[in-house]
Amino acid sequence: MIVLASRSASRAAMLAAAGVAFEARPAPIDERALEAAMDGAAPGQVALALAEAKALAAGDPAVPVLGSDSLVVVDGARFDKPADRDRAAEHLRAFSGRTMELHSAAAIARGGTIAWRHAAVARLQVRRLSQRFIESYLDAEWPAVSHCVGAFRIEGPGVQLFETIEGDHFTVLGMPLLPVLGALRDMDVLPA
Repeated sequence: MIVLASRSASRAAMLAAAGVAFEARPAPIDERALEAAMDGAAPGQVALALAEAKALAAGDPAVPVLGSDSLVVVDGARFDKPADRDRAAEHLRAFSGRTMELHSAAAIARGGTIAWRHAAVARLQVRRLSQRFIESYLDAEWPAVSHCVGAFRIEGPGVQLFETIEGDHFTVLGMPLLPVLGALRDMDVLPA
């Protein structure tokens, strides 16, 4: 049994599908404050710091705690989860025809210290999106994508945003799952 320090349905679904027993316990951290304190840091470093902070904040000395975070960068600008539908439409217009870098990181805390960490990046080429498409997409996907960095769910209609994807599927879903599973095996949480 591990603790998943996240509200993410996607991360929970990945662990459940992989057969990992877990309890979801969202971490009480101020993500925006931590990001602001790291102003100027590389996106992968920020995602990793957020994952570590979550793993430590939801700490349980008896079991491993998995923290994970993802962020999106397009043309050097970082995008958070959209605050409302209008903001989601703005994000999609900004992504149109550009390459999105999706940085996903995970960290595992044991006994109140970080025992393992990993960061990964996927590059997603967003196709040119018409205003008509953006509106119909948000009609179908809002508010479900309000909790998704990048305003998409790759496992749903969000796949229609992209021309090509370079990187691990699980990283795109929001957590580098294969390295996480390897770390849990190394820690004897999962059978090797």
